[in-house]
Amino acid sequence: MPSSASSRADERSVLVAVLTYQRPDDLVELLPLLLDQARPGVDLLVVDNDPAGAAASTVASFAGVRYVHEPRPGIAAARNRALTEGDGHDLLVFIDDDERPSEGWLAALLLTFDAHAASGVVGPVISAFAAPLDPWVAAGGFFTRRRMPTGSPVTVAATNNLLLDLRAVRAAGVRFDERLGLSGGSDTLFTRQLVDRAGPLVWCDEAVVTDVVPAGRTTRDWVVRRQFRSGNSWSRTALMLTDSGVQRFRLRLSLTAKGGVRLIGGPASWLLGALTGNVRRRAVGVKATARGLGMLVGAYGFSYIEYRRPVPAADALIR
Repeated sequence: MPSSASSRADERSVLVAVLTYQRPDDLVELLPLLLDQARPGVDLLVVDNDPAGAAASTVASFAGVRYVHEPRPGIAAARNRALTEGDGHDLLVFIDDDERPSEGWLAALLLTFDAHAASGVVGPVISAFAAPLDPWVAAGGFFTRRRMPTGSPVTVAATNNLLLDLRAVRAAGVRFDERLGLSGGSDTLFTRQLVDRAGPLVWCDEAVVTDVVPAGRTTRDWVVRRQFRSGNSWSRTALMLTDSGVQRFRLRLSLTAKGGVRLIGGPASWLLGALTGNVRRRAVGVKATARGLGMLVGAYGFSYIEYRRPVPAADALIR
């Protein structure tokens, strides 16, 4: 007789959603890997956030993959479209178009979900680089991500490797905030709200995906700007979770203090590194400074638009 866990696995429906924007070559590499891991009850979906819908022809060449076009700009709109398309499914799994799942990735997420009472499961992301990494960037740990034992509780997560219990999402009434669609942070806000209302996420260390990082995203300028954005979106989403004016005032003071500590410690670390020839100290100092500055300005309403898109020619002429 099959176990209750395997019975649940056979009965539930899973939607694996790939969010894409103008990356046809990545889709060509990713979709066969997902098809290899699909089983009965698992549907594959591509949400194309390109206004021109350019991914349609690429997806059409893969039998068993459904395509939808979400022309509204911003990743939050694409994420919400995936939630909508998940109606009728029990679980939704997000993976980015520039990632590659390890063998057994999906099965590991599902096994961990079955083993824990959680609103979702988070897996690790490791980076692979299209070009040799700048020693300064490597020393600063700009691409170092968290790892923890399977089953560890998680209170905030990105959507680049995330399984969601759609029943918990519906009960919690959460959606991705589209005001953050071009600035980033909608996944941070969403998962924090979900955890507050529906219970923790859990970690699955076996469900690894590899992030394929192009050379343009490994430059010193890019990684420092990413730290600034990360700090900026953390402050802004924290404030969005706060209801009362008094709490918001106190939170701004806390964020100001935390950002200020980094703005003092970061330059100090850089100076010590410069004096001693320590590359790591210099890089970590710049990293802390950028994050601290982002936190500080975010606490007072500044929004950094990381995912700014080109203005169409017709619009540019009238602006």
